Amino acid sequence: MDVPWLLVVHGSVTALVVVSFLCGQWPIFEGTFVQSINHFLTSGAYRHFLRLVQGVCGTGARDLVLGVEQYCCDRPNPILQVFYVAIIGGTYFIIVQTSFKYIPGYYVSVWHRYLSIVVVSIGAILFVLTSFSDPGTVTSENVSQYVSAYPFDNIIFIEKECSTCKIIRPARAKHCRICDRCVARFDHHCGWMNNCIGEKNTRYFVAFLVWHFLLCMYGALILGFIIAGELKVKKVIYILTVYYGVDNSFSGLFPHVAQWLLAVHNTQILLAVFLGIISLLLGGFCAYHIHLCLSNTTTNETFKWQDYVFWKKKENAAKASAAALKSSVGAARSEAQKPAPSKWKTFFSRSQMPAEEPVVTNNIYDVGRIRNLCEVIVPLSERRSFSRRKSD
Repeated sequence: MDVPWLLVVHGSVTALVVVSFLCGQWPIFEGTFVQSINHFLTSGAYRHFLRLVQGVCGTGARDLVLGVEQYCCDRPNPILQVFYVAIIGGTYFIIVQTSFKYIPGYYVSVWHRYLSIVVVSIGAILFVLTSFSDPGTVTSENVSQYVSAYPFDNIIFIEKECSTCKIIRPARAKHCRICDRCVARFDHHCGWMNNCIGEKNTRYFVAFLVWHFLLCMYGALILGFIIAGELKVKKVIYILTVYYGVDNSFSGLFPHVAQWLLAVHNTQILLAVFLGIISLLLGGFCAYHIHLCLSNTTTNETFKWQDYVFWKKKENAAKASAAALKSSVGAARSEAQKPAPSKWKTFFSRSQMPAEEPVVTNNIYDVGRIRNLCEVIVPLSERRSFSRRKSD
């Protein structure tokens, strides 16, 4: 097997592993090998590794591994932050070392050298803002303002005390077990940021996602234009058709052009594919969080509503079954006093099952897309009315 095909196999396997790890739990992959790979990567491989460590090194080594796991997953740590910096820095360094020599090119002007520095720097600034800003910590000093700012809907949020902080937990807030604090308008704890995403930094987090989606798309497109420019400058298609007699068609040229690209520009191709895959994943994540912002909902609330709908449907089904049983018992008693119906009538008759009551979700925090978006951009705690709520 030639080296270019080794690179193709390597890139394909890498893409499969990345997609399986990040998207294997999506409903579209249910029952497929992608879900199986995800299950192996997220839990199966780790269980086998623990058994191997215990079998080879004993229980003490296994407990040490579990301690490291607890530190990585259940306590604040900068591991994923360092990993993010390594990915961004390493990818940009490779692009500079391998692709900047083709800039300027046939389709790429020289100013992209400087624009790339600007867009990567903006991404780094958004990362720092999201990671180190206050997500909206609820304390005894500001809890009364948050309670007034976010009313309880008495469905998924009811008034109760946080057992850890010993203060009233405002609606839409949650106590993060990793950060050990109550966070207003809690969305989720992000390991990549080593920080909670809450009322005050959701704007930075969404901007971070959108910007990195555009950044990856920009990098993939520029690399694509570099490759296309090299094909044009070096007249690869002209040489293949005129000097080598290759048929001037897609099916005729594609194998030869692909072989030349993989031999000469394999690094640019792998980088473009990598950035393209990451941009697709980020695009779906961006769309989801933009939808949450426009509907004034959080990830935490989405899960709460799902649990509420599931519980309500079970309750409605139980009520419907009880009503049907009661109706059938009453009908049996009344029918016992009537003459027996004909067999044909009994055969074609159907039991009347009461229609299941639909479950309605009422998000009282949704005040329209424009106002919802304004609430994300300018949080309630940063408005003048918030500071006056304590006296009210």
